[in-house]
Amino acid sequence: MVVFSSTLNQMAILFLIIIIGYVLMKTKTIPAESTKVLSKIENAVFMSALVFSTFSTNFTPNKINMAWKALLAGFIVITISIPLSCLIARFCTKDGYLRNIYTYGLAFSNFGFVGTAVVDALYPEIFMEYMIFILPFWIMIYSWCIPYFLIPRDETKSPFKSGLKNMINPMFIAMIAGIAVGLTQINLPPFITSTASSLSNCMAPCAMLITGITAAQINLKGAFTNRNIYLLTFLRLLVLPLIGIGIFYLIPISFSLKLCGICALAMPLGLNTVVVPAAYGKDTTEAAGMALVSHLFGCLTIPLIFMLFDILMK
Repeated sequence: MVVFSSTLNQMAILFLIIIIGYVLMKTKTIPAESTKVLSKIENAVFMSALVFSTFSTNFTPNKINMAWKALLAGFIVITISIPLSCLIARFCTKDGYLRNIYTYGLAFSNFGFVGTAVVDALYPEIFMEYMIFILPFWIMIYSWCIPYFLIPRDETKSPFKSGLKNMINPMFIAMIAGIAVGLTQINLPPFITSTASSLSNCMAPCAMLITGITAAQINLKGAFTNRNIYLLTFLRLLVLPLIGIGIFYLIPISFSLKLCGICALAMPLGLNTVVVPAAYGKDTTEAAGMALVSHLFGCLTIPLIFMLFDILMK
């Protein structure tokens, strides 16, 4: 019951902000180009601030030394899930752009906004361990997966130069800066850390506003009747977490590490598939549908996954 109420509360926050974005666009309170403008601000400022705060706070020698097993487990989980997601996406569509969207969506759940909220509400004793566990997810996202899967390539340049250009983005630079600050333990002036923290708090609400604005510009009936969206949602919310439970049941690792893994695997499809491509003028119709449908069904599947996990692991 606690799992359900905590999950429902987070989803209610998410959907309320999505509805606000939807109403703003439908009533023409904001201009049609708002999606692209907000997405650029989200990528360059809010998301970069979140990345910097995450790494400067958690990528410290002391925390890594205390929770190196969680860091290693996170790397193992993500190095398995990315190739598996690539394989599944190849069977879902022949369209290269959508295949990248599907791959990213399957590989990375909303382990940030929804995942951290669920862990903080239900399992506060493992919150810091969970933050270390998902650090490899952040590293892979901003060093490779966003540049490769979500940022369009410059066709006028060689694949190497185009890929390098995509990699050198504000989020990647923020990650490197955060790692440097975390490892060296530099004492930054309070106004810098407070500014980064305040801006990072805007990341999730802005992403949801963008999703709502995008939803107002697409055919919602088409999104909610798209078979691929339901297939991706089924895989993300049930199949992958159940595979994770099966693996965790068989291997001898601590309960807290297993719990961290399920908390990351059981969350809905992430919002970066909407936010990042939108900043580059790409069509985010299907990505917005994926976000809406998966978060809606997540209200039911997340409590069920955690109930099953508790039954099998305890």
